[in-house]
Amino acid sequence: MRVLLALVPLLATGAVAPAYRYQLDSSTSAIDAKVTVLGIAKKSAQFPKMSGGIVLSPGQLGAVDLDVAVDARALSTRDRSIGEQLKGPEFLDVARHPVISFSGQRMTMIGPTTAQVSGQLTARGTTRPAVLNVTFASPPAQATGREPVRITARTTIDRRQFGMNGYSMVVGKDVTITINARMVPN
Repeated sequence: MRVLLALVPLLATGAVAPAYRYQLDSSTSAIDAKVTVLGIAKKSAQFPKMSGGIVLSPGQLGAVDLDVAVDARALSTRDRSIGEQLKGPEFLDVARHPVISFSGQRMTMIGPTTAQVSGQLTARGTTRPAVLNVTFASPPAQATGREPVRITARTTIDRRQFGMNGYSMVVGKDVTITINARMVPN
């Protein structure tokens, strides 16, 4: 009973769990986007230039602050002409919209290392709700703020909702985005 009474002042003061800040290590992170072409083949594009970070509180995992910004102008593909088309006005329109971003504010833990992060995805000047299915390399509830955090995150978007309507008879509407990220303490 004395232990419970001793905890009452802590609860009354609204003691806040520590929050740890991590910065995206772009040299060891990768973003890949895949789409089906002609209903049979998968084509992919890579986005090698990115920045961002996460604020993570192991005691309050529901309140996450995840931001990732991608330089769409740096997009690369195996076929240079396809890469140029993807950068053009029918797809990403990088001349007018050079950045793709995701901002997540809410995380729902599904298991010890799996979660869904809800937020907003902005591409080609259009912002839509998006959910990232995230897998942590180690349980985020055990984070100490001293070790890197590794995540793999995936989402699928309908490219048409972002104004990317080019080649609709050839290129599928669904784009699967995969983020493999290493975030280091900041």
